[in-house]
Amino acid sequence: MATVELSFSALPVHVRTARLIVTAVARRSGVDEAIMDEVRLAVGEACSRAVEAHRAHCPDEPVRLELSDTAHRFQVIVSDSVPADEAEGGPPSAPRPDDLPALALAGDADLGLAVIAGLADDVEISNTPKGVQIRMSWPADRPAPPAT
Repeated sequence: MATVELSFSALPVHVRTARLIVTAVARRSGVDEAIMDEVRLAVGEACSRAVEAHRAHCPDEPVRLELSDTAHRFQVIVSDSVPADEAEGGPPSAPRPDDLPALALAGDADLGLAVIAGLADDVEISNTPKGVQIRMSWPADRPAPPAT
């Protein structure tokens, strides 16, 4: 499958639409139905985090998503346009599993990253000159096309 790109206005109402689109593409990519709720929740959390950052720092800029499946993985990248030095609390970093109890007592942003780390099979959080990217992936086995 080619990469599917999606951008939406930084409004909370659009997070639901993004989750629905990601769910449809994940199913088509062969993500197991048993982990579909985890995909939906992780993407929703990442999109909500990006919407909140945009509303505070650049409300006219869209939030961007990239969806792809390669090498038996379904990958979602959520990108915001808020450089880490503009965001409150400094740059985010990917939490480690042993950090999760401490993050439960931290701010909402750290808690959101902890939730994402707990739901996604693989998470990478990157600070870029243009903003923050959260890359998440899950196992996917797209079924072979039917014989004709």
